[in-house]
Amino acid sequence: MESPQFDAQPVILIRPAAIFAFIKIFGLLLAAAGFLYLAWRYFPALSWLSMGTILFATYRYAFIRRIKYTITPEYLQIRKGLFFREVDTVELFRIKDYILEQPFVLQIFRLMDLHLKTTDPENPEIWLRGIPLSDLVEQLRERVLETRKHNHIYEIN
Repeated sequence: MESPQFDAQPVILIRPAAIFAFIKIFGLLLAAAGFLYLAWRYFPALSWLSMGTILFATYRYAFIRRIKYTITPEYLQIRKGLFFREVDTVELFRIKDYILEQPFVLQIFRLMDLHLKTTDPENPEIWLRGIPLSDLVEQLRERVLETRKHNHIYEIN
């Protein structure tokens, strides 16, 4: 019999922030601008390199924005990919450790990186990058404990 509290937890859907994706491609945009300047000033063929860099930056931005982290009462699912989709699923009871990281740039934009260590052989480490700052660690911790209790899984050190 399912416990009512276990079923009542809503699904949490998280995506990396748009500003995080922009921060990640900012170096590529600067390189494209540099190539464009060099093409205008010295060698016009570099304009193709600039266009290629802009296209790659656009692809990276779209790729980062399409990542979805879904946390249900029983598992964590990571969906990523633009042309070829990849879905990773990790049972919540396998999560062992939570590391919240907030470099200075992410602090400015109220974002965080969450690093999860698991006992899953395929995914020993999971990164939730560029997500909005929240109490996600506490919510995730509660769900992990509830899932372990529900499935009668006890940790032995």
